[in-house]
Amino acid sequence: MTTPQALASLISSQHARTARREDLRLVTGEGRYTADWNLPRQLHAAFLRADRAHAEILRLDAARALALSGVRAVYTGADARDEGFKSLPNIVTYPGRNGQELKKPHHPVLALGKVRFVGEPIAMVIAETAAIAEDARELIEIEYRDLPAVVGFDAAVREGAPQLHPDVPGNLAFEYESGDAETVAAAFARATCVSRLTVESQRLVGNALEPRACLAAYDAGSGRYTLHIPLQGVGTMRGQIVQVTELDKEKIVLVAQDVGGSFGVRGAAYPEYFAAMMAAKRLGRPVKWVASRSETFMSDFHGRALSLTGELAIGADGTFLAIRFDDRADLGAYGGTFGSFIATRNMTVSAGGVYRIPAIYVRTRLAYTNTVPVSAYRGAGRPDIAYAIERLVDYAAHEHGFDPIDLRRRNLIPRTAMPYKTPNAGTYDSGDFPAVMDDALARADWAGFPARRREAARRGKLRGIGIATYLEAGGGGAAPKDQVAAEFDQDGRMTLYAVTQSSGQGHETIYPQIVAATLGIDSSNVRFHPGPPAADLVGNGTGGSRGVLGTGSAFRVLGERLIEVARPHAAQALGVAESELRYSEGSYHAGDRAIGFVDLAARLAGRKPHPLDTVAEGTFGTTYPNGCHIAEVEIDPETGAATIARYTAVDDLGNVINPTLVEGQVHGGVMQGAGQVFGEHAVYDAATGQLLTASFADYVMPRAGWLTHIEVHDHPVPTPTNALGAKGVGEAGCSGSLPALVNATIDALRPLGIRHLDMPFTPPRLWHAIRTAPRRVEDVIMAARASTGNMEAMSEPDPNRLRRFLDDEEAFARAIAPGDSRHGIAGRMLALIADARAKLRPSADGTANYVPVKTIIEELATLRMQAEQAGTR
Repeated sequence: MTTPQALASLISSQHARTARREDLRLVTGEGRYTADWNLPRQLHAAFLRADRAHAEILRLDAARALALSGVRAVYTGADARDEGFKSLPNIVTYPGRNGQELKKPHHPVLALGKVRFVGEPIAMVIAETAAIAEDARELIEIEYRDLPAVVGFDAAVREGAPQLHPDVPGNLAFEYESGDAETVAAAFARATCVSRLTVESQRLVGNALEPRACLAAYDAGSGRYTLHIPLQGVGTMRGQIVQVTELDKEKIVLVAQDVGGSFGVRGAAYPEYFAAMMAAKRLGRPVKWVASRSETFMSDFHGRALSLTGELAIGADGTFLAIRFDDRADLGAYGGTFGSFIATRNMTVSAGGVYRIPAIYVRTRLAYTNTVPVSAYRGAGRPDIAYAIERLVDYAAHEHGFDPIDLRRRNLIPRTAMPYKTPNAGTYDSGDFPAVMDDALARADWAGFPARRREAARRGKLRGIGIATYLEAGGGGAAPKDQVAAEFDQDGRMTLYAVTQSSGQGHETIYPQIVAATLGIDSSNVRFHPGPPAADLVGNGTGGSRGVLGTGSAFRVLGERLIEVARPHAAQALGVAESELRYSEGSYHAGDRAIGFVDLAARLAGRKPHPLDTVAEGTFGTTYPNGCHIAEVEIDPETGAATIARYTAVDDLGNVINPTLVEGQVHGGVMQGAGQVFGEHAVYDAATGQLLTASFADYVMPRAGWLTHIEVHDHPVPTPTNALGAKGVGEAGCSGSLPALVNATIDALRPLGIRHLDMPFTPPRLWHAIRTAPRRVEDVIMAARASTGNMEAMSEPDPNRLRRFLDDEEAFARAIAPGDSRHGIAGRMLALIADARAKLRPSADGTANYVPVKTIIEELATLRMQAEQAGTR
């Protein structure tokens, strides 16, 4: 069992900046991705895909394709049906509102009789080369009868909408709820202030660097399939394949050495994998398929596609009384493996965020549409609910006159309340949310922002600052435990195995470090093998920010177990009783005699199996990573282009084992959040269901230059739920960056009278919003140059507020140009203020006379610049 002292030693030993082991191999082209695998006599596959969103297949003729030299077969939906494949997986089995079940239409391996989204696979061509297979695909003749398409949730559920599936009336797949609607309604009835806001988390394409690929082989003698595919975990993927094929799990061998990005998109079993298995079995030869980038856009499961309407009830003193959400989820044509789960339980578990909210209710409706199925994408619902909460809190603060920081601080769950049971049945085990937020405010220099805003205004830019807290559930998983193994080579060197799969997380670095630090040996004596272990291990794979907290904790247990497994062998080597042994700093000691663990392992080499080969396991609970992110955004009003000027992330990730890996995860997550905020959007034509952003020519990806100033800090509050005290980091960057960046952008636009915009904030969208805003950007920038940071006081269309602002002549003069009030320029300012007060009179219809005020503000700004040039500041 891990003692606090031993754990402290591990954290201390690991908290040095350690270079990633795998990087040199990967960046020099020595990685081995799925497309790099080849087998003797392999054939190649290409898929004919639907070029329309909704249609009946009237005729399919593959004769010309089959006649092409080098073509070995063409398979269609009828072949897949005859193979006996079941529907592709959907993991939701729990009941919804009033006990209803999720309606799961059959999701075929190859379309049979009907297509339901552009990109759906219809036929598979097998040939001697990939080029021949692609040529033959173009020779297949197909005739359709077009049907009307539905794009988006609202279109799918409206009365009279076209039906996608005969067994899903009205296209409504599921209705789910969490919390007590009546309790929440009663709290809203007592509220002094109520705010309501709808936010859209637009559909995204995962776009991992490595396209999907598959190499399937079948051994007729054993009936065993070997499948090379990019994945996130052997156990999770094998379970899905078993569900569709009804094979025994021993008949499925999965191989994935290196995976070039995943983000949840590689966690699903796709139809092409099963088609390749079918072809390999029928033809008796391996079959390989590598997707094009176009196929990535059209057939990799998409992410997000959520609309969340939130309402917040606030008491007179600013206390949160209740929150409720009415959410709508677009599942695509079938719903990806995890899509329904993401839109329901994965979002509701953290629907209160870091706030003490007595009553929470969430209602979610899910619908099928003629689009690519939706499944997991980094964060898998958690960034979406964090975004909805934090936008709503910010919106409410400005709507009802609360300071956004004070409103948050008033409602944060204090550390003394831990463990904290939420109204929707969750329990936060640990956290210090007020301290994390205060840490972020200090590191981001929140108090110094007004000066940075004025400086930006002098350059003609709009600058805003945004804060966002977040909390998400990490860990969990379908497997009951996490198992790991250690095997020793003939030279006594240790190799570690697990069912997790790295796609950039750094498993080859972190897992050996954990075991080596536990044993007190140099980590060069331990390596991690990203491949199938000799033992048949059980585990949850990579996902849900659980790589270190789950598998890492299991490796911590493994290290402790190895000490005990090796003890009798050490006693024998030293010729003493086991009770005489003491283990420390990588060696067994008995009096003045000692033997090192590494030496002992080498001495025992040659035996099969090696006496120290060990399997360990553990069951570790859910954790709640949380944090506070603060962003500053500048907008060029001439072009609409937005720039992330500063970014500060303070995260409570529990114990940080390797800060280098943590920073990399946060950087990547923040960049993916920036991609969604400022560019990414999978757009469909509403009438035809055609994907309009089907290539990098139209789909905006984040650029490295978008984020040039980022600070990442940890504020650890260890969790008691696992052996390392770690909470996980994989989704933190996304969950914090979405609301922080949006709040910052809206803060830049708020002086123009803009209270909310939906992502993505592309230059055309921002430019149009600025040009059609209630207030002129020129006036706002001029006011910002002259202000002390209270832009709302300068721009809010309330003559009484402006009159109060101008009322204190001396204070206003000092704010405009700090220095000697007897200075000539300052004296002219005072005269202008007096003139402004005299001219500010309501007109006959009760509205203010803004023209003279605008003139005064412009003159004051000019005088301020003159004062600065004269050195009066």
